[in-house]
Amino acid sequence: MSVLLTHGYFLSEDAKEQAIMRPYPPLGILYISAYLEKHCIDHEIFDTTFSTKEDLKKHLIKIQPKVIGLYVNLMTRVTILEIILFLKTNIPSCHILLGGPEVRHHAENFLAHGADYLVMGEGEESMLELIQALGSPGSDMSMIRGIAFLKFDKFIQTAEREKVKDLDQLPAPNRKKINLQRYLDAWKAFHGSNAISVSTMRGCPYTCKWCSRAVYGLSYRRRSPEKVVEELVSIQREYHPDALWFVDDVFTISHKWLTGFQQELKKKNFQIPYECITRADRLNEEVISILKDTGCFRVWIGAESGSQKVIDLMDRRVNVTQVREMIKLSKKHGIQAGTFIMLGYPGETEADIEETIRHLKDSDPDYFTITLAYPIKGTELYQEVEGLQINAPDWKQSSDREIDFVRTYPRRYYDFAIQHVVNEVNFHKSIKGKASFTTLKLKINSLRAKAGMRWHRKRSTCK
Repeated sequence: MSVLLTHGYFLSEDAKEQAIMRPYPPLGILYISAYLEKHCIDHEIFDTTFSTKEDLKKHLIKIQPKVIGLYVNLMTRVTILEIILFLKTNIPSCHILLGGPEVRHHAENFLAHGADYLVMGEGEESMLELIQALGSPGSDMSMIRGIAFLKFDKFIQTAEREKVKDLDQLPAPNRKKINLQRYLDAWKAFHGSNAISVSTMRGCPYTCKWCSRAVYGLSYRRRSPEKVVEELVSIQREYHPDALWFVDDVFTISHKWLTGFQQELKKKNFQIPYECITRADRLNEEVISILKDTGCFRVWIGAESGSQKVIDLMDRRVNVTQVREMIKLSKKHGIQAGTFIMLGYPGETEADIEETIRHLKDSDPDYFTITLAYPIKGTELYQEVEGLQINAPDWKQSSDREIDFVRTYPRRYYDFAIQHVVNEVNFHKSIKGKASFTTLKLKINSLRAKAGMRWHRKRSTCK
């Protein structure tokens, strides 16, 4: 039985990512592939990242797959629906399986638009059982845990599948199934160095209201340091990347695991530069020293806001003063520090935004990113603002990012707010060095943006 896995992300259609040029392979699919291969299921992967929709469609027509597994997330929903329509029109005998974080809270919509089966949560075991059942006519699909489908137009969701307790039992991602060198070359050409992504854990036990837990829930499970280092050694031997990117939500969540990781690297006499994400409350001087000793060159410390009020509204459960301290301490130990900022969260005021600017100036991270808060279906944030939504974008032609809701200020205000934060903080960084025309330009842009904020704020109060 011909089985194809793909994901529907096309770099050529993503102008923002082309400007950043940090594409990563689809780890989720590579994990599924490794599990299928372990159980002798013949399959292939069509990696869409550097391809085109036309190339994918030509390939589908050529191989006529009996089963296709499509990974779908918030960014790729519209494209996946297009692929489903193409399959239904041109290869109607193909069984269409969907998995990924987008399916759980949009299940009935995906089935109504042509998907045959949805995999909820972790996909390895459910995908294997589904493919085996599809190869055995007459199988009772309702006995497969963790899936959803339509039966005589009735929505069926089976019992939730238990999460994999021992991640060491899962094979490492099947990177050899794709052309990983294309990712490395793209990075190298754009940045002068490259990186490969690695996952050591699944789930996150924290309760941030804006964060989706559609796949792993509130769980925390992790591969042993021995298995992780084994994978790192294999990656270095096969691909020789300049660095690694640990995609874990909170890399330093377990200090015991981190110490074991340090010991295993020393035992193998192995080290490779890496960057990771964590929380300020899971850092201290000893932990930062371990990060430095194990090769960490950049750590991303979540903050989301410089206002403690907003952080508490998000249920982040972290102290903003500690965030500033850990950013400074990381830099003191020679590790670059990055942080994330989110504007437009419900309840945030202009005073909170100014507090965020002071936070960034004081902590002085090497990097910071800013996004506008948006509600992902299934999150607590979505539930809180569902009755405040001011637009209803067409589900099949949009993503949750396009949902807007009644905020403290009009939507246009936040475009200027983001510009104000970026330019004001970069101006502060710039004046610490030699003043230049660029320094002056940053300040002018900051003031212009602040004027735009003020204009839209006043305009809203006059209505």
